[in-house]
Amino acid sequence: MIDPKLLREQPERVARRLARRGAGFDAAAYAELEARRKRWQVRTEKLRAERNKLSREIGLAAREGGDMDALKRQVEQATSGLSDAGIELKSVLASLRKIELDLPNLLDEAVPHGADESANRELKRWGEPRPAGPDLKDHVALGEALGQMDFGAAARLSGARYTVLTGGLAMLHRALIQFMLELHVREHGYTEAYVPFVVNSESLVGTGQLPKFEQDLFGIEGERSGYLVPTGEVPLTNLAAGQTLNEADLPLKFAAHTPCFRSEAGAYGKDTRGMLRQHQFEKVELVQITHPDRSASALEALTRHAEIVLERLNLPYRRVVLCSGDTGFASSITYDLEVWLPGQNSYREISSCSNCKDFQARRMGARFKGKAARGFVHTLNGSGVAAGRALIAVLENHQRPDGCILIPEALRPWMGGADRIPA
Repeated sequence: MIDPKLLREQPERVARRLARRGAGFDAAAYAELEARRKRWQVRTEKLRAERNKLSREIGLAAREGGDMDALKRQVEQATSGLSDAGIELKSVLASLRKIELDLPNLLDEAVPHGADESANRELKRWGEPRPAGPDLKDHVALGEALGQMDFGAAARLSGARYTVLTGGLAMLHRALIQFMLELHVREHGYTEAYVPFVVNSESLVGTGQLPKFEQDLFGIEGERSGYLVPTGEVPLTNLAAGQTLNEADLPLKFAAHTPCFRSEAGAYGKDTRGMLRQHQFEKVELVQITHPDRSASALEALTRHAEIVLERLNLPYRRVVLCSGDTGFASSITYDLEVWLPGQNSYREISSCSNCKDFQARRMGARFKGKAARGFVHTLNGSGVAAGRALIAVLENHQRPDGCILIPEALRPWMGGADRIPA
């Protein structure tokens, strides 16, 4: 969340910066609540001090044999007043907290202005896009021709926006995950983690999915409630929740393979064909927890780690910086990697790499301490990369006229040495 000190002391500046996102901040309402908080805080502290003073006087009267009845009545009055003041203070604090949790992150100055994805700015391209043509098929046609991608079976099992993969495609999907984990752990220095796929509401508040985006989540009801993870970012980032880390131990770098579950409530009618937008998908997530002075360079490094995945798979891509209207709730600045999909004749997102600065750390209570300074850590996350979309990209970019799929060399160790999925 945004530093409450900024909200109190520079409300107009905060409002201007949030307006870049199209987000509003009622500075007057916040100031009025803050004034009420101060009044009830003072009242609470005054009554507590009065009660403590009276309690000491009762103790003294008891030792000296004095009359304690009047003092006890005053203690009861102070206790009752303290209870009422505590209820009011708790209510005001809850109102302040709600405003603070509903406000998105402040944008980095480098984020370009714009209302939607059309204003995102391209920063680089790699590889030569394969042009679409009558002989090129999209991943749905390729997968169904192989008899290894079955949307009908998935619909019978679970409904729309699920997929069943079998044979070589299931193996290819697994190979992509294993390749990415090995690359990030062995070459990029991440610590592999295995994390729960069910998280509590506190974890989702910490990373910013709750309370604002509950409709996008799959909740679990019953004897034990919780939520299926929408992204590995949630459990990995929350490893720092409530912790005070030693500066010398930073950065922490985690990589994990997890399934991800999203209701896609805001994407009705979008990408209904194939595997592009699913309720269940898998990815390898990268998270870094850094010193504030080093988060900008960490974002460049993390994004580069995701790019190397695409280059090793010989998949053309581009990097874009998201504009103000397209940057996610918890992010201060985001780079999207968009892979070329000949079947769509367009670039499509395959990884989002974000620097959230201290926004998530404040929500989680994740701090660091060192010899010279202490404060909140900065958190970063990115897909390294989404396995399903990588599968789509491999199929469409490495298809051959006879219907077979050439397997990128980087994946062959996990494909039994095979160089193709035969038609």
